[in-house]
Amino acid sequence: MRVALGIEYDGTSYNGWQRQKTGLGVQQRVEEALSVVADHPVETICAGRTDTGVHATGQVVHFDTRSARSERGWLLGANTNLPDDINVSWVAPVPDDFHARFSATSRSYRYVILNRLQRSALHRHRAWWVYEPLDEKPMHEAAQRLMGQHDFSAFRAAGCQANTAVRVISQISVSRSGDWLTLEITANAFLQHMVRNITGTLATVGLGEQGAEWVGEVLESRDRKAGGIAAPPHGLTLVGVEYPETFGVFGAASSYDS
Repeated sequence: MRVALGIEYDGTSYNGWQRQKTGLGVQQRVEEALSVVADHPVETICAGRTDTGVHATGQVVHFDTRSARSERGWLLGANTNLPDDINVSWVAPVPDDFHARFSATSRSYRYVILNRLQRSALHRHRAWWVYEPLDEKPMHEAAQRLMGQHDFSAFRAAGCQANTAVRVISQISVSRSGDWLTLEITANAFLQHMVRNITGTLATVGLGEQGAEWVGEVLESRDRKAGGIAAPPHGLTLVGVEYPETFGVFGAASSYDS
């Protein structure tokens, strides 16, 4: 049978989601825990491979098993064998044609910026601290230039292995609540470092160093060197993955409270 899981994790101590030849990936810990419960080796497929230091509240994975366990059994068994910074949040049996990656219709990320003079001890692994004042209004205006289907080569990492840089952004916004700025973005899929590169470019606008129209120029250039810096990974969280209703995978999207 095929089983889907919702996973949340603090990525601070991990070299990203993927199992590593050197270093430790979240995937390794999840597979170790599930293998104990299944009583056989388990391999997982995830919806999106997060990078080193990136967090998740809405990661989705699937695995195949020959072991009969209840949803409660998988949930409690896995969490008993997982470290405190990784947690299974839900379990659902799924059809054999469900695929955590290829069945997904969209993914959503949230990037959090702490914008004040003093840093935060408690949020040092959860937000990018920018002490210079940021104006979220032109950042939001600039972000709208990225809506729709485009070639996002200007926002992909140099080592990105995707076959095409064309992606479709269906929602993007920048908002402020007190000292906190939040970038919310949803797309059919993302390139390596795409959200971090977009965030760093928008921050350049927020600092008043470039106008909102500049982001459109960066996009059209298809040149990574034309944009802003890559925002650090620790402000980024995968918050949700959406699937067709026919698969019955609900609760995949999860909120993140900064």
